Amino acid sequence: ESVTGGMGGLSLEPAHLFCLTFQSDFMMYFIIVPLALLMVAGARNVFRTRIGRAFIAIRDRDISAEILGINLLRYKLMSFALSSFYAGIAGGLFAYFYRVVTPESFPLSMSIFYLAAVIVGGMGNLLGGILGAAFMTLVPEALKLLTAALTPFYPNAPVFMSPMLEIIFGALIVGFLIFEPHGLAEIWHRIRRFFRLWPFRN
Repeated sequence: ESVTGGMGGLSLEPAHLFCLTFQSDFMMYFIIVPLALLMVAGARNVFRTRIGRAFIAIRDRDISAEILGINLLRYKLMSFALSSFYAGIAGGLFAYFYRVVTPESFPLSMSIFYLAAVIVGGMGNLLGGILGAAFMTLVPEALKLLTAALTPFYPNAPVFMSPMLEIIFGALIVGFLIFEPHGLAEIWHRIRRFFRLWPFRN
């Protein structure tokens, strides 16, 4: 408990950077967005390196990658370390954004949210991660708007709609796995290809 704070969690002071103090959500925006862009650029460049190509080879067919001379243990440990670094940055931003971290901050629904974001966006795709996170963030907001619109006509709408979020997440996971395994990223690529060749289509 001396490290984690136990069930009470940890409370943090506002984030400081040089002589600036980021006390509001709006001010945290100017930390989160540049860091997010930097991390996306870093991840994109990793895939262009020898390490990134090894990651892709192991992801697609690890036995073939090992036959080609790729050290599976080494590169799997590197991928674990790199993903842990990204998760640590995200966790630090999360903590400073909310200024409190408790066990209740990470319920099962959050795990389902992350799983759904990866599957809906497109697994193994950087663009898919971005599209999936954006799409899955908009789903609860759309559900809130729908609930607010139905409440004047159906007073029990909030009670009825409260468990719908997990159901929608589950339906999206199953639906994309069956009908579009490559996620929103593949849909976006198809749209781009369509309009790129559109004047020359029959």
